[in-house]
Amino acid sequence: MANDIKREWFDTDYYAVLGVAKGATQPDVTKAYRTLARQNHPDTNPGDDAAEERFKEISTAYDVVGDEKKRASYDEARSMGPMGGSFGGGGRARNGGFGFEGVDLGDILGSVFGGGGAEAGGLFGDHPGGRHARIKRAGRDQEARLSISFDEAMNGTTTSISLTDGVGKRTIKMRIPTSVESGQRIRLRGKGGPGQPAGDLYVIVDVGPHAIFGRRGTKLTLELPVTIAEAALGAEVRVPTYAGESVTVRIPAGTQHGRTLRVRGAGVAGEDDKLGDLIVTVSIVVPNNLSKQQSEALQAFADLDDDSLRAHFEVID
Repeated sequence: MANDIKREWFDTDYYAVLGVAKGATQPDVTKAYRTLARQNHPDTNPGDDAAEERFKEISTAYDVVGDEKKRASYDEARSMGPMGGSFGGGGRARNGGFGFEGVDLGDILGSVFGGGGAEAGGLFGDHPGGRHARIKRAGRDQEARLSISFDEAMNGTTTSISLTDGVGKRTIKMRIPTSVESGQRIRLRGKGGPGQPAGDLYVIVDVGPHAIFGRRGTKLTLELPVTIAEAALGAEVRVPTYAGESVTVRIPAGTQHGRTLRVRGAGVAGEDDKLGDLIVTVSIVVPNNLSKQQSEALQAFADLDDDSLRAHFEVID
């Protein structure tokens, strides 16, 4: 057990911190911890330093008595007697404890249980000089997912995310930056699992689709339907931008299906605030129902076409 003893165990009654009896069951200890942690959590008491300090004490206490092995070591250490009053350098015996004039009992115990004393701090996890040190156990990082709309991703928004964990149910307010991408992880420092320090919360953002636009990084994408005539003869077509304005895009004569055209500066702002482009993809639409006049016109066009598109398919004898 010696290697597990912490100097502060002699000073603090962790059962009293959690408000439970020494003989409380592990489920009762956990229940008490969750209730107190929920009441004193920094998210529940923003700006309240006293509540934050109380939350740290509760977490420290539960770190020990909430673990059966540590709890057994703690109980055995406490059974040695109330020695906490003798740790502070040169104190006389108090509360039935024992100490020596001008001697730091903490250093003596440090030597007995594994050495180092004032230089190495012994096995009490202490720092030089036999002074007290808090138990510090970092909280775990946590992960959550958040779904937002395309417009919220483009413009940024303030929203909330609800979590249910060991502390209970809590709601965290967060700011979504502009131009966030789907799958991007946003780090919220100190909003993860409780501890000293508290862990971080990583929020993975899922961005919903837009009715017209797609997105690839700082580029916005748009599929532009054109007629056979527009693709063959060329045309000037008005297309929308996400900013709400329309721009004219020139379709060159002989444009093929799938060709891309670029509208510079009509995309998404990057980290350097430079705007990406709008990538327009031409989609040639073949009409489903032709009128008699349209059919005759297309047939006349076909009759004038002497070139074979499939000449390379011919088998050479």
